[in-house]
Amino acid sequence: MQKRFKSLVLAACVAASGLSAGAAGAQTILKASHQFPGGKGDIRDEMVQMIARDVAEANVGLEIQVFPGASLYKPNDQWNAVTRGLLAMTSFPLDYASGRHAEFSATLMPGLVGNFDRAMRLNDSEFMADIKKIIEDAGAIVISDAWLSGAFASKKGCITAPDTVKGQVIRAAGPAFEEMLAAAGASITSMPSSEIYTGMQTNVLDATNTSSASFVSYRLYEQVKCLTAPGENALWFMYEPVLMSKKVFDGLTPEQQKAILDAGEKAEAFFNAEIRKGDEELINTYKEAGVEVVEMSKSDYDAWLEVAKASAYKNFAENVPGGDKLIEKALAVE
Repeated sequence: MQKRFKSLVLAACVAASGLSAGAAGAQTILKASHQFPGGKGDIRDEMVQMIARDVAEANVGLEIQVFPGASLYKPNDQWNAVTRGLLAMTSFPLDYASGRHAEFSATLMPGLVGNFDRAMRLNDSEFMADIKKIIEDAGAIVISDAWLSGAFASKKGCITAPDTVKGQVIRAAGPAFEEMLAAAGASITSMPSSEIYTGMQTNVLDATNTSSASFVSYRLYEQVKCLTAPGENALWFMYEPVLMSKKVFDGLTPEQQKAILDAGEKAEAFFNAEIRKGDEELINTYKEAGVEVVEMSKSDYDAWLEVAKASAYKNFAENVPGGDKLIEKALAVE
């Protein structure tokens, strides 16, 4: 563990980092950033806000200021900021950093998770131990695990079997889904989830896949005709943990570190208790908005898996060092 930052050092770093000293050095201020709407019920925002409240209540001379809605950092810039110690904390879709660490694409691999129960079992697996070692070696630590289910939606028609995406311009979250959808005949446009609404509004996009939470909090029901809900055959799951800069964490007192970890554990428990309700809210919200809601059948799901194995899985195993072993470890989790 590194030595504690001195008050004068903290004060000097206010403008440059996510760690600063309050009046008379009595209060340490951390900055947390995420791309999701603040105060709109998005469970990722709620997790970070909960951590901030619990840390404040611990009375250990620590305050977390939360900057939602990409108001402090752009979505893709958060990984670099948190690993360098410029940002203290973020709720972050890990696959956004797959350009720096290709292994992270495994945390948004089509069909790899399947359901929430298996997602929680993955958290304690060898697969996630390998992922978390890469995260820590890069300069961050996980303080809350979070797996979000996701859906598909289109302005043109319902996305079910692979042939239903042919000719559509679709935003896919992450390279693995992009490879699978391209193999099925879709055209791909990349952008963070915070830009999907504008993309559809301006006809840059015909369709998208993203998390259930983003489908609601970004009001995408205003732009689409049909939603393919996760249902019993959830092809889309994404790992979106709460991360903390290891550099910043190591600079805190043991009492402050404990407050952070305790708050992260509580936020994770909250997430696990609430996340299943998110899919119900998704379906109800879209039906109330007049959007057609369907689910993939088992035969649709199996057909997509065949496309994924011949494209995304194959490319990951061939191009990512140790990629085949990483996928094997994930598939070994029952």
